[in-house]
Amino acid sequence: MPDRDLSRLRAVLTTFFALDGFVFAGWVVRIPDIKQQVHASAGSLGLALLGVSAGAVVTMAFTGRLCRRWGSHPVTVVCAVLLSLSVALPPLTRSAPALAAVLLVFGAAYGGINVAFNSAAVDLVAALRRPVMPSFHAAFSLGGMVGSGLGGLVAAHLSPARHLLALTVTGLLVTGVAGRALLRQQPPAPAHDDTAAHRDGPRPAGDADARPAGGRGVVVVLGLVALCTAYGEGAMADWGALHFQQDLGASPGVAAAGYACFALAMTIGRLSGTALLERLGRTRTIVAGGCTAAAGMVVASLTPSAGAALLGFAVTGLGLANLFPVAVERAGALAGPSGVAVASTFGYGGMLLGPPAIGFMADWLSLPAALTSVAVLAAVAAAIGFTTRRVVGR
Repeated sequence: MPDRDLSRLRAVLTTFFALDGFVFAGWVVRIPDIKQQVHASAGSLGLALLGVSAGAVVTMAFTGRLCRRWGSHPVTVVCAVLLSLSVALPPLTRSAPALAAVLLVFGAAYGGINVAFNSAAVDLVAALRRPVMPSFHAAFSLGGMVGSGLGGLVAAHLSPARHLLALTVTGLLVTGVAGRALLRQQPPAPAHDDTAAHRDGPRPAGDADARPAGGRGVVVVLGLVALCTAYGEGAMADWGALHFQQDLGASPGVAAAGYACFALAMTIGRLSGTALLERLGRTRTIVAGGCTAAAGMVVASLTPSAGAALLGFAVTGLGLANLFPVAVERAGALAGPSGVAVASTFGYGGMLLGPPAIGFMADWLSLPAALTSVAVLAAVAAAIGFTTRRVVGR
């Protein structure tokens, strides 16, 4: 594929990553309003929100097969349309069970598009022969930041129904333009295709792109790296603000700044991820990132100073930034869309596991002690990266 076509494909896929983050964040900021609308208790809302998780996990499990049968590009476009349409459904519900049902559809679309466009990105990374995967996840993070910021601004002026309908219209318009461009692009050869891997010259020494024996087990191990990373993301999002207010006595503004520092640092880390991977390689990026995140989280969870905790949150974000993109890219290179599906499912499972696990540990011990589990799992990710360095690659 000509370089110009590869650049165009990269831009189109970046658009879909950003759209996914934008739409999902727009829904998240309206959850309190939807809770009030359906007259849900905290417990019933939590059960309803499991619809997103259930839909995503179930869909991720078979989206890899759909991508192999129909191609990742058409599946990405179909899931983007479904995601855009389903985000308008929650304001139409009047009970928690009805909300759970529509969130099941929303979660299915969210899980499907994540596997599909990550699969497409894995093939593009192989064709470009550059580790650009973090740039796609940076687009998702930026889309989420814009979606949450814009959602916060319009929340006072638009009802949830109008706001989420506007997201639907925006999503369909973007999908109409970007989807048409994506469907016109011929997908590059799969990442594990040896012909594609060699067409631009000999493979770099130590870059194990061929599928090794026991590749399925390696993909599961990479999924564990994704799980460790996403566990930290979920925990920081759900418990970070409470830690600042309850344990450090910070104001609500400082508490909100804690997660903002984490998210901004993660975005910056992903924007610089390609350069970091080119300089350090996959293994050292995972090891350094895991160790950095572990150190940052020890400070963030145990310091009595809000200022030091803010710094710790930022360092944790920088450390975790590129672990998930590297794990998904390598899993896809080893096993194609099925590998992406496995790693994504593990990762999403980690994001689901994090918040309730932190809650249980906080009841038994304390919230600061519970948050140190983020540091432990970051260190585990670093250890996995080191012990699997021969298959993770240079």
